This record gives sequence, C-alpha cells and structure tokens, in this order.
Amino acid sequence: MKLNAIGILCSDIAASLDFYRRLGVPFPEFTAAEGHYEAALDGGMRLMLDSHDIARSFIEDFTEPTGNDLITLAIECADPAAVDHAFESVTGTGAPAIRPPFDAFWGQRYATVADPDGNPVDLFAPLS
Repeated sequence: MKLNAIGILCSDIAASLDFYRRLGVPFPEFTAAEGHYEAALDGGMRLMLDSHDIARSFIEDFTEPTGNDLITLAIECADPAAVDHAFESVTGTGAPAIRPPFDAFWGQRYATVADPDGNPVDLFAPLS
C-alpha cells in the first residue's frame, strides 16, 4: 500500500482552484458543471478537490465541514523570495494570512496561509 492522494472538500470550488493554482498546483481548467478536480503532483501523489455537491452525491447525511488545524498541506518553494511571492500572491486575493513569512530557526523561510475553507497551507524554502 502507498498513500496516493490527498482530498479536500471545498465550499467554493472556483476559489479553491484559484488558490492552489497560485501556489503552482496544475489543476485543469474550471468547468462549472464539474465538482471533482485532480492534479498530479511530483512523486506520484495527487491533490483532489471536491465540491460539497459532489460529496452529497455519495455521502449519505453529508454535513458541510468547516476549516480546522488537524491537517496542514506544505508547499515547497524554489527559494526564500518565492515564499514571500507566494504569500503575497494568495493573501493579495483575500486568503487569510496565518503566519507571515519569517526566517525560522530550523533553516527555512516559512509562512502559513489559509485556503478558502480555512485549511492551513505552509509555504517554505531552505534559507541557504
């Protein structure tokens, strides 16, 4: 067995697609009639976004989730300046800033933003 995909339920699929595309995730073009999107990631992993309507279609008694701190996605950036650029790109369009960019004691430029559903997304790059 191997972990193959990470799925996120999205209250606003268009906003989530825009958010993750700004962070370099290669999602296909948005089609309003679709509610499931997959992007192939390096290493054979996939990131999947599903609308609440799609979830309702196969989950009996579906209840809309709210954002939480139980999982965090991490986006590796090319260099420290790219962390700052990614942070500005998504917060500039309204994504909440959880932790502005800083030079962490463990040797990385680091920042945390929230996706449209409140899930934390870390941005990082080695300092050297």
